[in-house]
Amino acid sequence: MKSYVAKPETVVRKWYVVDVAGKPLGRAASQIASILRGKNKPEFTPNVDTGDYVVIINAEKIVLTGKKLDQKMLRHHSGYPGGLKETPYRIVMEKKPEFAFKEAVRRMLPVGPLGNQMLTKLNVYRGAEHENAAQKPEVLVLKY
Repeated sequence: MKSYVAKPETVVRKWYVVDVAGKPLGRAASQIASILRGKNKPEFTPNVDTGDYVVIINAEKIVLTGKKLDQKMLRHHSGYPGGLKETPYRIVMEKKPEFAFKEAVRRMLPVGPLGNQMLTKLNVYRGAEHENAAQKPEVLVLKY
C-alpha cells in the first residue's frame, strides 16, 4: 500500500471568513491554526503547506475568560540582560487586538519557514469590514 504525499503545486486552497466576536481567544486560535496547517483536509501532509486562507473579522470583540485580561502577560525579550518586557493583555487587547490574535495563532504553528509561510495566509481585521471580498471567502463557523 502506498502513502499519499501532497505536492505544493497541486494543493487547492479555499478562502474562509471567520467572525470571532464573543469567542475565547485560545479556542478560536487553535481552530484557525489547524485550518492554516491544512489538518482539516484528507490530503494533509506535515511537511507541505496544504492549508487554506483565513480572514478574521471583529478581532477587537474576542474575549479572554476568567482573570486573564489582568493576569496573563504578553512577554518579549530584547536579548540584553534585564530586557524582559511584560504587557498585560488588557492593554494589548485595547491597543492591538489584531496582533494579539495573530500572535496566538503564530505560537500554535510550526517553527521555521513552513510556519512563516502558513502565517502569511492569515488576515486579521479589527472590525467587521475586510479587504478580501474579491476572493469570495466562504463563511466558516467555529465549533465553540
